[in-house]
Amino acid sequence: MVASAAQELRYRSGRAVNGSLAYDLDLEVRERELRHAGEAPRRREAEREQTKVRSVAKVQVRERQKVSPLAVLGFGAVVGLAVLVLMSYIQLMELSADTVNLKKQLSSLETEHVTLTTQYEQMFDLATVKEAAEASGMAKPSNSQIYYIDLSDGDNAVVYQKEEPSVLSRVLTSFNHGVYAVVEYFD
Repeated sequence: MVASAAQELRYRSGRAVNGSLAYDLDLEVRERELRHAGEAPRRREAEREQTKVRSVAKVQVRERQKVSPLAVLGFGAVVGLAVLVLMSYIQLMELSADTVNLKKQLSSLETEHVTLTTQYEQMFDLATVKEAAEASGMAKPSNSQIYYIDLSDGDNAVVYQKEEPSVLSRVLTSFNHGVYAVVEYFD
């Protein structure tokens, strides 16, 4: 048996191929067992016989770390920006609600515009004007109510000349205007 194992080992470690070229993963383990086939087990049984003592790992407690003021400031900035984003969303929602209300108001105003335009156009309809005038008691003027003006004569204009004021009256007028201007300035 030992000889056949050695012969098999020789064929496997040499250049001879035993059917497959695939790498045998258990080859090392089997070769080691073949080398120690006749020996008495030494360490393996001794290791098994020893009682295994399980050691309890020491719990390590980290020291309390200080909080960096920069980290607190950064966290505060992030919270502040989040609040600003929320406020901007609230304003956006209010603006969109206002836009919807304004669109509703615009559609009602457009309807009212069409109605008022129709009424305006009816005001300039001659038949409507005639009916409104007759309803209020208006009638065409009679011949006794019509007066004609004759403009066949030329145009005439009469110009009256004003007397030339004296030097004393011009000085007094200038003085009066000056005093009036000073009083107006200080009021």
